Amino acid sequence: MVYPRVSLYALMLAAAGIPLYIHLPRFASINLGIGLGVIGVILLIIRLVDLVQDPLLGWAIDRWPSAQLPFAMIAAAGLAIGFPILFSLEPGGAVTLRLVAVLVLLFSSYSLGMILLYGRSATLARSTDAHDLMTLAAFRESGMLAGVILAAIAPALFMGLGASGQGYPAFGWFLGTVAVTVALVSHPIWKRTPICGDGLSLQGLASAGALRLLVLALVNSLPVAVTSTLFLFFVEDRLQLPGKAGPLLILFFLSAGMSVPLWTRLSRHIGTKMTLVISMPLAILGFVGAAILAPGNLVGFAIICVASGAALGADMVVLPAMFSVVLTQAGLNASAAFGIWSFAGKLGLALAAFAVLPLLESQGFQPGQVNSKGALTTLNIAYAIVPCILKLGAFALVLALPSEKASP
Repeated sequence: MVYPRVSLYALMLAAAGIPLYIHLPRFASINLGIGLGVIGVILLIIRLVDLVQDPLLGWAIDRWPSAQLPFAMIAAAGLAIGFPILFSLEPGGAVTLRLVAVLVLLFSSYSLGMILLYGRSATLARSTDAHDLMTLAAFRESGMLAGVILAAIAPALFMGLGASGQGYPAFGWFLGTVAVTVALVSHPIWKRTPICGDGLSLQGLASAGALRLLVLALVNSLPVAVTSTLFLFFVEDRLQLPGKAGPLLILFFLSAGMSVPLWTRLSRHIGTKMTLVISMPLAILGFVGAAILAPGNLVGFAIICVASGAALGADMVVLPAMFSVVLTQAGLNASAAFGIWSFAGKLGLALAAFAVLPLLESQGFQPGQVNSKGALTTLNIAYAIVPCILKLGAFALVLALPSEKASP
């Protein structure tokens, strides 16, 4: 029962990752009246907190290994409190400051839970063998993807059921309830005796090959960060497909989830590097296709969602597993290292929001309104062309990785 509980804990955490960046720009701009440029600045400022916080959280988890259970419950409690508050915010009364405060709570809780979950891979897996670590990664990322799907579509479902505020207040309470439930169900996995490694240093990370993976993780997070931030805008404003964003998100993440077992098996036969060499061109082709789509082309974008979703599945399962393997083989403290890993991923999301949201606002783009040709062209470049270039950079980094033997 360990692996299913790992999946559930991952599902809970997933809502504070990509889905928050999907919903926050629209929620804050329409429901709270906060400009897109301000939202981008807020998200980047919060990342400055993570710059100090995430490595310290990883250090604390390694420093007090017997406190796994309290750490896991604190993370769940922060999400259970933060989500209902966030999506119940109303305009006026220093709403920007209130938004910043609740986002700090949510992102801090998310960081603690993610670093604990990933840093304890060797503890939660059946053994420290690369095969078992990859199996754990498959269960964990399947849970992550299920959580992303659930959180991505829930507001639209609640709105369809008659909920007010575009379904967001009900969405917040729903996520809070999920966090409480998962905390209770996942309780036993945090009682396992932790497996800890040696102290962390830059030299140790470099010798293990972990530094190059950290750089790859940051660069590779940028394309998904950009498209996650702009997905709703691209579908509804650029492609002019109102009401289709929810189903397309489901298709995208379902494709990612269904591809996880395929990439897991493939990585065992041909190695993790070659698996990424196969998967990343799918994402690149998806970006190229999105850039040239005509408005109203639902079928074409659905095909792109399937291909790019499958590519995301490989990124989610293979890269963290590669990082876990090199840390375990080098005997390094994984939680402190995943503190840095967590910061790298969230920095990518924040940089994307900080770069593209003010850019769109400067071109006069307004969500859900009639926009100029120039504004829509900027949206198209930001959503498709820029991520394509970034993904090519990540692909080059993968090609530069040393070859490894596949697991037997």
